[in-house]
Amino acid sequence: MTPRAATEQLVEQALAYIGDRPLHVVDVGTGSGAIAVAIAAAAPNVRVFASDTSEAAVAVARANVRKHGLEDRVSVHHGDLLASVPEPVDVVLANLPYLPASDAPRYPDLASEPAEAVFAAGDGLEPYRRLVTACEERLSDDGAVFLQLHRRVLAATRQQLHELRAQLGESAPELRAAA
Repeated sequence: MTPRAATEQLVEQALAYIGDRPLHVVDVGTGSGAIAVAIAAAAPNVRVFASDTSEAAVAVARANVRKHGLEDRVSVHHGDLLASVPEPVDVVLANLPYLPASDAPRYPDLASEPAEAVFAAGDGLEPYRRLVTACEERLSDDGAVFLQLHRRVLAATRQQLHELRAQLGESAPELRAAA
């Protein structure tokens, strides 16, 4: 749950998109809540919802939200992807697991991270594919998605979700090679 340089890029790109608009922002797979806290602290007109499947991560994120005095604009929920988040959703940010679980031995530097926060079954990209499907159902017409994946940020508007889906499906070997 350690934020990295790509996480800063994710936040910066999302903030540029948000501007000063009063939007509903979702941090999916919030972990420590660093992204949710950074967005809320820098964009005072947004309402941030953060979700995670880990009860432990939810507890850490809630503590960090309290520590920064943002409880009035950031709510943290236990749940899968967008399931626990009320509509509408204007901006979705995610730093989900994306490395294949079978590759875990190749990454000893990640041994201190919770495995479920870094590794996923199969080719590792299924959490992102599922999120894109959820965004197709829940993202507002003028909404956008920002994903942290392999040290870079992938961004797409609602109208570009099909292109993002193609990248996650067809570019999987290229994305894995960039890790």
